[in-house]
Amino acid sequence: MPDRVLLTGISGFLAGHLALKLLEVGYVVRGSVRKLDRAGKVRDTLARQGADVGRLEFVELDLTRDEGWREAAEGCRYLQHTASPFVIQMPRDRMELVGPAIAGTERAINAALAANVERVVLTSSMAAIAYGHDKDRTAPFTSSDWTNLESRTVNAYIESKTRAERRAWELMRAAGREKDLAAVNPSAILGPLLDEDPGTSAALLVRLYDGSTPAAPRIPLTIVDVRDVAELHVRAMEAPEAGGRRFPIGDRTMFLGEIADAARAASDPERAKKITRWTMPDWLVRIYGLFDADVSGNLGELGILKRLDSREAVALLGHPLIPAREAIGASVRSLVAHKLI
Repeated sequence: MPDRVLLTGISGFLAGHLALKLLEVGYVVRGSVRKLDRAGKVRDTLARQGADVGRLEFVELDLTRDEGWREAAEGCRYLQHTASPFVIQMPRDRMELVGPAIAGTERAINAALAANVERVVLTSSMAAIAYGHDKDRTAPFTSSDWTNLESRTVNAYIESKTRAERRAWELMRAAGREKDLAAVNPSAILGPLLDEDPGTSAALLVRLYDGSTPAAPRIPLTIVDVRDVAELHVRAMEAPEAGGRRFPIGDRTMFLGEIADAARAASDPERAKKITRWTMPDWLVRIYGLFDADVSGNLGELGILKRLDSREAVALLGHPLIPAREAIGASVRSLVAHKLI
């Protein structure tokens, strides 16, 4: 009988690709959704990608409620915890993000421990590694680095991912099972869409085409392809040597203007003309941020180029990462195919 994996947040962009990988290699996937009426859409999306949805199950779970978690983990060999709240526009009250992220992680880990699952893989983030540090740092960030939450540049999302991952390690350590946890720390995830939901990262590309980004601020993003991140989750789950470790993964750090150039190169001439060629001066970005909450939430990163050391992830994968420009191109082609740009 195939092993069963509890995959939280299966309707998400990364989780959809992860579900495909797990089904492809023969697992039974028990995916969680906030409302079971979303299950049909997820099933149809995965079926269109050629998945064997006969090995797909659904459970209703909420990060902020206790109901159903222990039952969902029963009979599962593994837990893949990808579910986490995310917004681009930062809330006034940080706890709107931080609270559910920590509480959801606690519920998932405690359920996994009660069910005695063999390995827990947590989807963390580069956000838990590379922020709040000296802005002049040039060395790549590694698995041993943690975001400095004392820094005033740390926004609510960064805090939520950092505190949630720290809490996961605390819980597993307290249970004497630290070696049974692996954390995957991806950067901004792009790549082919599975449906018409662009997700958070691809929505940034949509803004390049719809005129809402008239100029590119010097805000950097480290890009990684969703297919590599999904595969890394499976390897982190199966490989004995992955236990007790963190895996930063990102191919290349690019300023938004460079991302715009890559998107333009992947576009047909008519769409390419819509993308700005102008880089906004930093002083103007700060003024612009007074009127655009999406920009203001990221002003602390203006002009600061961060790099990730992905060597441990590449070693576990056993192959080079998909280039960032290819991930951008795949996103653009998907956005066109789904008539989103």
